[in-house]
Amino acid sequence: MNKRYFLEASAAIVSTALLSRYINWGSEKMTTSKSGFEITKPEEEWRTILTPEQFRVLRKHGTERAHTSPLDKEYDEGTYVCAACGQPLFTSDTKFNSGTGWPSFFNPIEGAIAFTVDRSFFMTRTEVHCSRCGGHLGHVFDDGPAPTGKRYCMNGVSLNFVPA
Repeated sequence: MNKRYFLEASAAIVSTALLSRYINWGSEKMTTSKSGFEITKPEEEWRTILTPEQFRVLRKHGTERAHTSPLDKEYDEGTYVCAACGQPLFTSDTKFNSGTGWPSFFNPIEGAIAFTVDRSFFMTRTEVHCSRCGGHLGHVFDDGPAPTGKRYCMNGVSLNFVPA
């Protein structure tokens, strides 16, 4: 083994160790089958209840393409509920146009959501879940409007709108 090979190998090992927290392509996910949620179902049952896109987003922590959800431009009075279990999550009076292409809210209904840390895509974000079934809804950011300053950026496919 020559000195150059040793130095290159050492640099690769040290770099991998330092970057390993960012290389994790998933999130520190909540277990969605036996995790203490009020509603738990086996993966096969979720697949029969949800559309393929809903399953990918809600159960596998996916993200829908921006500007594809009709709920992004929905501004009627009503409540946004979890598409997996029907739990009320947001009210229409907390919705705003963030310009991101996803339905955005500045405040959830109290007790309706849970959080985990998402370290995918070389960044750290706060992932938002339904507190009843653990379904992945989206992420929350600190660039929203008053009074909370929060932007709950939700996947429209994770939500259903119930008019008032």
